[in-house]
Amino acid sequence: MAKVKENIVMSGLSGSLGPDYYVRTTKDGRTIISRKPNFGNRQFSEAQLNVQSRTKQAADYAKVAAKENPIYAQKAAGTSKNAYNIAFRDWCRPPVIRSMSLFHDGTVRVSAHDDMMVTRVTVTVLDEAGQCLEQGDAELTLGVWWDYRAANHGRIQVEAWDPAGNVTRREFDDPWIFTPFLKKTA
Repeated sequence: MAKVKENIVMSGLSGSLGPDYYVRTTKDGRTIISRKPNFGNRQFSEAQLNVQSRTKQAADYAKVAAKENPIYAQKAAGTSKNAYNIAFRDWCRPPVIRSMSLFHDGTVRVSAHDDMMVTRVTVTVLDEAGQCLEQGDAELTLGVWWDYRAANHGRIQVEAWDPAGNVTRREFDDPWIFTPFLKKTA
């Protein structure tokens, strides 16, 4: 690899130099000439192929969502990112269910967060065998909390969605441990 310093002929040169060489300029202004890399015999691992597939899916989603969903353009306004970048990142990051509280009146309160927004939260109450006793959508209250009024007691499963369609599921085996100040009723 050749390094060129302060050469008026090579200054600012970049790209291909013939069929075998490549010229690039570093951030500090140095010009570097090197042989072109040969990736002809590259074999990707299964993990690399999975990452490539997920990246392609995220790109496909972002191309459409950046044009059709105005929330991405609104979120990108005033930043160095565009709607495509925001949609791509949203596809890659599912929502997070931070906590769940159960109140004595049967209200299940869920704290769910997403870097874009949480669009829907579903609460399912299950019995000991895992059978659904009831299921319903929680309502957004106080801007960050999702409330659902449960008529039954049991194991609670919470699901949160974001605009990209990512779903996060979290199950609370004994919800009473999250609210120790409440009395458990039979």
